Amino acid sequence: MEMLRRSSVFAAEVMEVFDRSPTDKELVSQAKALCRDYINSRLIRAGVSWSKPEYNVPVPGGKLAEVSTILLRLGDELEYIRPNVYRNIARQLNISLHSETVVTDAFLAVAAQIFTAGITWGKVVSLYAVAAGLAVDCVRHAQPAMVHTIVDCLGEFVRKTLVTWLKRRGGWPVQEWEAWSQ
Repeated sequence: MEMLRRSSVFAAEVMEVFDRSPTDKELVSQAKALCRDYINSRLIRAGVSWSKPEYNVPVPGGKLAEVSTILLRLGDELEYIRPNVYRNIARQLNISLHSETVVTDAFLAVAAQIFTAGITWGKVVSLYAVAAGLAVDCVRHAQPAMVHTIVDCLGEFVRKTLVTWLKRRGGWPVQEWEAWSQ
């Protein structure tokens, strides 16, 4: 009987690990990993590179890698439809890229504006496209360290604004992304 009770407890613990919702910290970490991947993709596409990659940071793997692939594909479509919106972000915002405070404030203002009428996956894709566009501008204007600032800023925005919404959806569910991208 004791063996049965122990196996039931173990089974419950295992199921809890697989069934639990991601924590705020996990969601922010995943959002930042997705952002780094998205930005890196856009820097490569723009033919620019940055010399200060972050070491010991998670790279999207497993289901998060699937989400990253879908996010990049949706971003491609969004940027193709509205190229002028997602290029030359700094010029559009009329900001200097030499001040971390200016870049952070501008990014957060745009992010807040994107989500004023609610949260959708399309707006999430737009947020990543803006972050990447701004990162490309920073690297092109000899400010590659600002890329890390943008990633951190996106993470903070997710923590403050999107975590509750993401939790209600179970995090970054591949099936929702796939359905939305159809």
